[in-house]
This record gives sequence, structure tokens and C-alpha cells, in this order.
Amino acid sequence: MTIFTNFLRSLLLTIIFSFVAPMFLVGGGLLLLSLIGNIPGLQELTEAIATQIILFLVTFGSGTPLRGLFVISLTCGFVGGLFDMYAYYRCQILRIDS
Repeated sequence: MTIFTNFLRSLLLTIIFSFVAPMFLVGGGLLLLSLIGNIPGLQELTEAIATQIILFLVTFGSGTPLRGLFVISLTCGFVGGLFDMYAYYRCQILRIDS
């Protein structure tokens, strides 16, 4: 029973962190671009980069950048969960073999 609860706790934490990581990455990138945009001479460059990031998110979000970020985060959470299940399974197999 303890092994199962440890597995579920590990799986839940992995899914949550894998879901939140792209949000922080994209949000932090856009925040950093807005801060760099205050430096004279870099406004056009940072606006162009931020626009491309927003257009990338719109592509995955069917016209809405927030929905695109949500889709990417869900995908990363799913893949992180699959990876955690594989790692747990592999650990169990290696424990049995040794």
C-alpha cells in the first residue's frame, strides 16, 4: 500500500510541475522581454520577439494565446506523467532483476 501511495504522490507532483513549468517559462520570457524593452534602442526588437511568441501560442490555441499556453502545458504535463510512470516501472523491473 505504501508503494502505491508513493507512486501516486510522485505522479501527481510530476504532472503538476510539468504543467506549471511551461507557464513559468513563457511568462518569464515575456516578462523579461517587457523589462528589456525599457532599454532605449531595444523596443522594436523586444516587441518583435514578443509578437512572435504570441503568434506561436495563437497557433496552438485556435486564435487565443492563453488557450495555446494551456494546450502546451497540458501536453507537457501528460508527457511528464508518462515519463514518471515509465521511470517507476523501470525502477521496479531493475529492483526485481537484482
